[in-house]
Amino acid sequence: MSSIKGYYGKLLYINLTTGKIEKREIPEEDLAKFIGGRGLGVKILWNHLQKPGVDPLSPENPLIFMTGPFSGFPVPSSSRTCVVTKSPITSPVHSPYPHASTLTYSNIGGFFGPELRFAGYDGIVITGKANSLCYIVIDDDKVEIRDAKKFKGMRTDAFDKAILEELKDRRYKTVYIGPAGENLVRYASILHTSTRAAGRGGVGCVMGSKNLKAIAVKGSKQPDVAHHKKFIEILEKARLVLNNSPNTKNWRSYGTAGYIVKSSDQGTETVRNFREGTFPEAYKIGAEAARRDVWVRDIACMYCPLACKKSGRTKGKYGGIVHDGPEYETGTMLGSNLLISDMAGLLKIIYNVDDLGLDAISTGAVIGFLMEAYEKGMINRKFLDGIELKWGSVDATLAIVQKIAYRDGIGDLASKGVKALFQKIGQGSEKFAIHVKGLELAAHNIQANPPRALCYATANRGGCHLNGDSVEAQNFRAMIDSTGVCLFAAMDKVYEEPIISMLSAITGVEYDRAQFLKAGERVFNLEKLFNYCEGFRREDDWLPDRFFEDAFTIGPKKGAVLDRAKFRDMLTQYYKERGWDPETTKPTEAKLKELELDKIIS
Repeated sequence: MSSIKGYYGKLLYINLTTGKIEKREIPEEDLAKFIGGRGLGVKILWNHLQKPGVDPLSPENPLIFMTGPFSGFPVPSSSRTCVVTKSPITSPVHSPYPHASTLTYSNIGGFFGPELRFAGYDGIVITGKANSLCYIVIDDDKVEIRDAKKFKGMRTDAFDKAILEELKDRRYKTVYIGPAGENLVRYASILHTSTRAAGRGGVGCVMGSKNLKAIAVKGSKQPDVAHHKKFIEILEKARLVLNNSPNTKNWRSYGTAGYIVKSSDQGTETVRNFREGTFPEAYKIGAEAARRDVWVRDIACMYCPLACKKSGRTKGKYGGIVHDGPEYETGTMLGSNLLISDMAGLLKIIYNVDDLGLDAISTGAVIGFLMEAYEKGMINRKFLDGIELKWGSVDATLAIVQKIAYRDGIGDLASKGVKALFQKIGQGSEKFAIHVKGLELAAHNIQANPPRALCYATANRGGCHLNGDSVEAQNFRAMIDSTGVCLFAAMDKVYEEPIISMLSAITGVEYDRAQFLKAGERVFNLEKLFNYCEGFRREDDWLPDRFFEDAFTIGPKKGAVLDRAKFRDMLTQYYKERGWDPETTKPTEAKLKELELDKIIS
C-alpha cells in the first residue's frame, strides 16, 4: 500500500494480442516523481520502449490513457485525461532508425478520466493488436474485450449513440476512433462525446493500429485523500477565486472563439497557410457572430466552471447540423487559414473533421499547404483528383477532408502529413510546409511572436502551441498536464496557488511552487531524453523558411518576420538555461543527476 494518497496505485494492463488483462501496482517512486497524467504516462512509455526505433504502429507500442491525482475529485476544471504513446507522424531530420519518432501526449476533457478513476484505476496501458476490430468494457473490477465488427467504419457521431445503446447503460463514458483512425491516417484523433478530441500526434492512428474501436468505462469508487479537512477548505477557496475571476467569465461567454478576432487584430493569427497574421473577415466566424447566429448552448466538462465549449445549429446550404464550434483552433485552422469566412460552411467542415475522427489542426495545415501548392502551380487538378482546391472553397475543403479520412487518391499521401507531401511535391515547397519535427503547427502565427516560435521549435511532441513560451512555462505546463487540471483554468494566476495546495492536501506530499516546477522539469527532461535516443538533435528544433523569409503584407504587424540569427541565439540561450548541450541538445549529466533521472537511464 502506497503512503502517497490520492491514488489507487493501480494500472489496468490489456494485451489485445493475447487477451490478457491484469492489474499492476505503480511503484511509489514513480508516483512521487512523475505525479500522473502526462508525467506518469511518459515514464510508463519509457519503461516499455527500452530500445529506440520501434514502429509506432507495431503491437509493441503502448497506448496509455492516464488520469492525474485530481481526476475524480470535485476539483474545478480537473477532468483531463492524457493519452501517451509514440507518435506515428513525427520524424527527425536524420536518425539511424527508420521508425524514429517523438513521443506524443494528447489531452482530452469531458468525463472519461474521472469515470476511469471511479472504476478504480489510475490509468490503462494497452499493447498488442486484436485479430479484428474490438472494444473494451470496464465496469469496476470486471473488464472485457468485445467484438466490434458491427461498428466498423462507423463515424463518431453515430457511434457515440450506438455504443451506449449496445451497452444499455448511459452511465458508461466512452472514447473511440472514427474511419480516419481505422484507416491509419497519421493524424487521426480519439473522440469523446463526439466533439471532444485527443487530437495531436496521431493517437487515434495508434488506437486504430491495435484494431481498437473504443473503450467504455463506469465505476463506483474513489481514492482516499491525505488531509480531508484541509482539502475541503482549499477546494472552497479554489471554487470562489475561479468562479469570480474575469477570465472565467470570458471563457463562459466566448470560449476559445473569443481569440479568433482578437488574434487577427493583433497580427498573430494563422491565415493563408501561415502567410499572414491578419484575416480581414475574421469577424464573420468569431465569437460574437457565433453567439448571435449559431450558439444555443454552453457546455462544461466535469467539475468545470469555465463552460468553454459552445454548441449550436446552422442554416442554409451547409445547415441542419448540431455541433460544437467554432473554437479558436478549429475556427482558425479550418477557417482563417483557408480563407473560409462562411460560418455555416466552416461548421460543416468542423463537424466532418470530428465525425471522421481527424485532428482539426493537422487537417487544416495539410489542406492549407495543398491550397498554396495548387495556387503556385506546383500541383494541378489531376494531382488533386479533379478537385479545384482554391482558397475559400468550402466544397473543395469538404472533398479533401473526405479523401484524407478514407485515404482515397490524393488522400492517401495527404493522410501522412505536410512533411510527406513536400517530400513528394518538391519544387521548394518545403519552405511553406508548416511543421516542426513532422507535426503541423497550430493556429498561432509567429512572424511577429518570437517566444511562440521558441515554443513550437522546442516542443517535445513536435509543433505544439501549448508547450509554453519559456523554460518556466514549459515546466509548469508539464506539471499541469500531469495533475488532470485543464490548462485553460491553470493559466489563470488566481488558481495557481490553490492547485499546488490541493495537490499537497490530496497526496500528503508537501509541494511549494519550486518543487511543483521541479517535478514538471523532470517530466520535460524525460521526454527530451526519449526523443534524443530516437535521434532528434538541434537541427530538429527549427522552423520552416516561411517564418524567416515571408514578411506579413497586411495588418498591424505588416512587415514582421523572424530573424534567423536572433532565433539561433534564442535557442542557444534556451539550451543553456535548460542545462542541455547547446550543440546536441542532450541534457547534461549534472542536469540528469539534479532531476534524479541519472538512475533511470543508466
